[in-house]
Amino acid sequence: MDDRELHRKGVNRLGNVLVPNDSYGIILERRLQPLLQEMYDSGLKAPSTREFIQFIGERIDDDSSILHWAAKNELPVFVPGITDGSVGSQVWTFRQDHRDFTVDIFKDEDELAGMVFGAKRSGALIIGGGISKHHTIWWNQFKDGLDYAVYLTTALEFDGSLSGARVKEAISWGKVKERARIVNVDGEATAILPIMVAALLDRI
Repeated sequence: MDDRELHRKGVNRLGNVLVPNDSYGIILERRLQPLLQEMYDSGLKAPSTREFIQFIGERIDDDSSILHWAAKNELPVFVPGITDGSVGSQVWTFRQDHRDFTVDIFKDEDELAGMVFGAKRSGALIIGGGISKHHTIWWNQFKDGLDYAVYLTTALEFDGSLSGARVKEAISWGKVKERARIVNVDGEATAILPIMVAALLDRI
């Protein structure tokens, strides 16, 4: 595709996914600013990212939303890189007029530490890579590593990126146990993950 032409048309490209501007920045501003004000007015002025996502998820009335279902089922969602991208810019924008508002990422770290240190065994299904992948394996090194790990990615190992790193690399750091049950799946997540989930549901 011609990315210059996409830019002129107000369409952003994420690999093979097209995101029109009217589905991203402006609509997020219209939706998030009132929610941030509601959060602030409720007294939640230094939420962790988990608390932030829980608050937002509780106010999404859409059965197709992951955050809706996570909030409904009280499943914690952590976003270690929350300041990156459009959501982060909305939080920053809100803070310009509310200087006592912040996102407390250390509250997340406390909660993650409690989850890891309290676990007899831990496993991870890691889709893609980056900071979310690293946060998962990083914390587990403090309990001698993950017991189970599945990596699903299209990234390659040779360039030294975290997204392309195989599970065995994490073993060298102690982030995955030497005796852990592990597998690398090379594939595109939107095609492969539904097949994996269907196979799992069939087994259980």
